Amino acid sequence: MKYFGGCDVGSTYTKAVILDETGKMVADTTIRSKINSEASAVAAMEEVIAKVPELKSSKDLAYLIGTGYGRNKVPFADENISEISCHAMGVHVTNPDVKAIIDIGGQDVKGISIDTDGTVKNFAMNDKCAAGTGRFFEAMARSFELSLPEFCKLSLSAKNVIPITAQCTVFAESEVITLVGEGKPMDEIAAGIEMAVAKRCFVMAKKAGATDSITLTGGCAKNDGLKEAIEHVLKLKVVELKTDPQLMGALGAAEYARQKGLAKK
Repeated sequence: MKYFGGCDVGSTYTKAVILDETGKMVADTTIRSKINSEASAVAAMEEVIAKVPELKSSKDLAYLIGTGYGRNKVPFADENISEISCHAMGVHVTNPDVKAIIDIGGQDVKGISIDTDGTVKNFAMNDKCAAGTGRFFEAMARSFELSLPEFCKLSLSAKNVIPITAQCTVFAESEVITLVGEGKPMDEIAAGIEMAVAKRCFVMAKKAGATDSITLTGGCAKNDGLKEAIEHVLKLKVVELKTDPQLMGALGAAEYARQKGLAKK
């Protein structure tokens, strides 16, 4: 049996996936990214390789593809492919019916349209501002003195929404701290934050060609409050993936590795 790997080195988390010849995922891992991208890739690959008894090191993989922010720093990678293409392919092999993605990463937001073969049809990216990204939500959680998972569920109990007007992460954090200090309901402030981010996703969703449904990838896809806000603002059904949405980039890279590795026969 041959094995194929994908390593997605993101700015916040690094993910790795191993597939067998049939396309079955046999191992995966997610770790917090280190300052050095190569160190992140090495750590993630060592972790995921250890989960497959037949493999001793990354060199034993038939083909390995790097993707993500640090895709050029994946040791032993046969090549690298952009995270946009890899997210599209990852979603395609998970659920071929999904044709539009909003990928909310640690530092940017992307809207991606998927073609029938899993390749990218169209995409748009906001990488000019951290507002609405994973780092933004981490900053908001700190303002509430909550863990990120706690913050992501806070808005679900809100009866009303307190609008957040600041578009910049720094100013939004200051605005939230002021509202909390004034004793405003924390769940309603959180609802305002989720709604503000959902509105920023509107243009991305339209450029991704979303008509009736969309899926979310990246760590922020696990934010239940954001999913609810996106459905409300965009009037689109958010399709939940059966595979961890944070793994989509690594899964797509591994699938590309499998296709290319098998084609070499």
